[in-house]
Amino acid sequence: AFGPKFAKGRDGGTYIEAILPGAAADQTGKFEVGDKVLATSAVFGEEIWPAAGYGQTMYCIRQRVGPLYMKMEKRFGKWDGAAELSEKEIIRAERNSGVISNRVREIQLQNYQRKMEQKMQREEDLRMGLRLYKDGKYEEALEKFESVLGSKPEINESSIASYNVACCYSKLDRIQAGISALEDALKAGYEDFKRIRTDPDLENLRKTEEFNVLLNKYDESFINENAINAIKSLFGFNKK
Repeated sequence: AFGPKFAKGRDGGTYIEAILPGAAADQTGKFEVGDKVLATSAVFGEEIWPAAGYGQTMYCIRQRVGPLYMKMEKRFGKWDGAAELSEKEIIRAERNSGVISNRVREIQLQNYQRKMEQKMQREEDLRMGLRLYKDGKYEEALEKFESVLGSKPEINESSIASYNVACCYSKLDRIQAGISALEDALKAGYEDFKRIRTDPDLENLRKTEEFNVLLNKYDESFINENAINAIKSLFGFNKK
């Protein structure tokens, strides 16, 4: 696995929020939490594209065919997502001391306002993404859905946005990226298996073996049916 988990900064840029221990990015020693993506390889070929908005950057990273080049800006752990951590530390320290100062109240109010702004932006991005998708503008829709995923979505938003990302990739016939997004949707609790198995927008993904393996891993009705069949064969019920 490549390893970095990206998040959208308040400036709309793409930052490393976390790095999976032992993954490729961790082993190189060249990536740190807080680093900002300045440029990436184009989807195909040798070109380098400047990192525009978060959604577009994630589109390039997910879609890339061949080795991925990334130009990073070192931030030494300083980015706006990191500010929330230091604010949490201040609040924790003051709670432990038994005194809640105006500074803590100020931080809590700012955090609340920031969360509300993010939520409104996610809802707007989701709406815009669905509109673009309906118009057949799948690449533009992808940017909006990816933007939702980078903005600390709630679990239900995450599952819906990931499902829509999978539909976009299926429409664009980008199978691996589509399967990866569908797995993200299932991990986030997307449970409408009937829809997944019949949605015409996922048709290109359904033709693959990976699709069946993935669905059978998460779909309980399939798991239960298999368990019943195993018990039946164990007790000889299936013998003619």
